[in-house]
Amino acid sequence: QQISGEHGLDSNGVYNGTSDLQLERLSVYFNEASGNKYVPRAVLVDLEPGTMDAVRAGPF
Repeated sequence: QQISGEHGLDSNGVYNGTSDLQLERLSVYFNEASGNKYVPRAVLVDLEPGTMDAVRAGPF
């Protein structure tokens, strides 16, 4: 959530930012997919059950 927000992305992966600099640097953490949506380049998750439940329940 934090990194998406800092780069101007909403929870659907759509860019809503206002800075050209944000748009230029999106490729550091995200790849552009079809429909002008951005997806994370990598997802690292702790496999402990409590952590997995928190990830599943989150907005992303």
